[in-house]
Parts: sequence; C-alpha cells; structure tokens
Amino acid sequence: MPHRVLIKHADVVLPSGLHRATVLIEGPRIAAIDPPVHTSADEVIDAAGLVLMPGVIDDQVHFREPGLTHKEDLAHATRAAAKGGVTSFLEMPNTNPTTTTCQRLEEKLALAATRSLVNYGFYMGATTENLVELQRAERTPGIKIFIGSSTGELLVDDQAALERIFAETTLPICAHCEDETTIRQNQSRWAHRTDVAAHSLVRDHAAAVIATRRAIDLAVRHHHPFHILHVSTADEVELIRRAPDFVTAEVCPHHLFFNRDDYDRLGSLIKMNPSVKTKRDNTALWQALLDGTIDLIATDHAPHTWEEKQLPYPQCPSGLPAVENVLALMLDQVNRGHCALTQVAEWMCAAPARVWHLPGKGQIAESADADLVLVDMNLSQMIEHHRQQTKCRWSPWHGCTLRGWPIRTWVMGREVFRLENGEPLFDTSRAGCELRFAHRRSARTR
Repeated sequence: MPHRVLIKHADVVLPSGLHRATVLIEGPRIAAIDPPVHTSADEVIDAAGLVLMPGVIDDQVHFREPGLTHKEDLAHATRAAAKGGVTSFLEMPNTNPTTTTCQRLEEKLALAATRSLVNYGFYMGATTENLVELQRAERTPGIKIFIGSSTGELLVDDQAALERIFAETTLPICAHCEDETTIRQNQSRWAHRTDVAAHSLVRDHAAAVIATRRAIDLAVRHHHPFHILHVSTADEVELIRRAPDFVTAEVCPHHLFFNRDDYDRLGSLIKMNPSVKTKRDNTALWQALLDGTIDLIATDHAPHTWEEKQLPYPQCPSGLPAVENVLALMLDQVNRGHCALTQVAEWMCAAPARVWHLPGKGQIAESADADLVLVDMNLSQMIEHHRQQTKCRWSPWHGCTLRGWPIRTWVMGREVFRLENGEPLFDTSRAGCELRFAHRRSARTR
C-alpha cells in the first residue's frame, strides 16, 4: 500500500485562492482535498496556523555538475533547494563538458538520478554547429541560447545561426540576452576602471535591451515559443509588454532586491550577468511582476567559491547562490504587504509549470504530484553564511532577517526536508524524479 500522509487544518494555496483545508497525500500524488473526516493515514500532521503551498519550480540554476564541482554539486545544491522549498529545477548547459549533445544530456540525467534530492531537468545548449542535436533532443525542457555573456561554443551571436535555430527547431527556446558587441565596446571604454561597480557600465542597459529586442524579433518572425531569462531593465519590460503571448519572461531576486548602490556594501558578491541596474529598474521589475508582464521568478543560482569572488575586478567571476533563500525572500515580502501568497505561488509554482509544460506540477489539486512545502509565515530567521547548504557556503543576503520560512518539503509525496528545533534534517535515501515535459512539437505554425 502507498504511504498516506494527512495534512490537516492548513491554509492551503489552491488554484482558487487561499483556503483552510485538509490535504491527503497517497504515494507520489495528492489523493484528495478535504477527504472524509475519518480518512485514515500513516502520518497525520496538524498544520493549524501554517501555510501549505505547491513546491517551487526554479527554471534557471547552475548546479555545476559535471566539471565544476569545487563550486557546487548536485548533492549540496539540491539539499539547499529542498531546504528552500524548491522541489524541481531546470539546469543550464554551461557545465564541463557543455550539454550540447543528446549523449551529454543523458549523462547529466543519469547523474541526477542518483544524486538529486529534488526533481530535475536539463536544458540543451545551442551552438553554431549543433542544430541536428537540438532537433533530436527529447528529454529536455528546451534550448538555451547565450546571446552574449558566454565564451567558446555556447556563445551564439551570429545572426544566420540564430535564424536557423529559431526556424528549424521546435522545442521552446530561452536565452541570456546581452549584446556581445555592446559589451566589448564598453569593456574598451571602461578598461581603466578596476572597481566592481564598473560591471554595470560594461554590461549596461543598452546591452540588455538590444539583445532582448533582437531575440523577441526572432521569436515573433518564426512564431517560436520563447522565454527571456533574468530581465534586468525597465526598458526590457516595455518590449515584453508589447510582445505576443508565446513570449514569456522571468526576473531574479538579485534584480528585484539589489542595484548599483549596493556595490559599496556587497562588492563582487553581487557581480552578476546581466548586471544589477538602478533603483528605477528595481521598481519597474516589481511592477511588471505585479501586473503580469513578467511571468515568473527564477534564481539563476550560480555559485562560486568565496575565494573566487574575492578576486579583484574584473577577474572575480559573475554569479551568486539563491536557491536556498528565494522563497523566504518572497514570503518576507508577503509579510511586508508588498504582494500576496497567491501571487508568490503563481510566480514560483504555477507559471513555471505552465511555461515549461510540466504536467501535474505547480498547483495543489487532486491527482497532481505531491510536491509540497509547509510554510511558517511567522518564523523569523537570519540568513548566515555558515548555515547555508550550498557548497559555496555564502549568501549575498547574509545578515538579513526574514519572516516566513519553509519548515517541511515533500517531493513526489516523500518528505525530504524538515526543520526540527531550528536544525535542517534531510532524507537523502532516494533521489528525486526526472521531469517530464508535455511539449507539442507539431503545434508551432508559421
């Protein structure tokens, strides 16, 4: 018989809104919402005063395995994810070796099958030469293009190559949009600057806007489903606002919460690609989330070691860890009155499931997958470097106290994380599941 868990009296984030309800988990699925009063279960949890929400789906992470595991690996990263309420992730292709062939994709899936605590999926990386591999790929959410901000084979800024990818593939495409020509010109212009704040001058507003406009044009002309990663500027928001529905977009917590004024305080810890911008951009990105122009929140979790981040600019690498704290950051915003729990669940659960065609994910409903997070909205905790589960063991939010934290996380009906007496406990006895994508390959029309 499948294991049955009854979660009683929780405030449950349902598709219809926030309701007091009881949820029955049976094996990997949600068996019932408000089952009969005398329903039996192997485990009964009284969740009065707590919130039950769908597991977070983070559609942009860099978990560094294989090849860069001194920075992060699947074991550490997915413990961090589970602790943070993230039950599914989609990982980027710039590992070593890069994920640019179906064989390498299958190798990464095989690694995750034994090492990932949560559900997993991996993008295929586009190059100027791997069109056939992109056409063949199946066990993937889609294609990732680096239009700028990369080196080697993953940089694709040649227009003819981009046209072929958008015209001759059917999987959804997502892209890092920064214009390589603009970045190189800015590097020459600001070469005399050795302070990290120069990063926002090198990777400026124009670099982001030019590349995003170019990518939207490609998507519209080829009528190809397209997702814009880590939007960082108000001007991009205006481009997205005018784009058709098959163009979607996301924002990351560092672009919501940090700006150029924070370099003095945090230095290279917030050096990111795209760079952090201005307070005006922070405001515009928040407004775009609230009005639905930007669809979802992702982390772009991209850890480097503390020692690497302390290198002088520009040698210090770009990237920061966030998967462990992103949900708490947003729950704290709920407590501050800046948004609602239902909006957080839409941005972090339902929307990524919809954009990436993940059946059974992103909502609490009968027969849906039992990827669930129990949240204590009154729990206050400080983020501290030494308490991080991520292998790099630091956070740019170190010293921040947030109210509202995950206290239990289930992946396909199995509890993988529990906060007990203030300490995180993990069940690492089994791995998460490979994500399945309901792509309609014949749906795209010209």
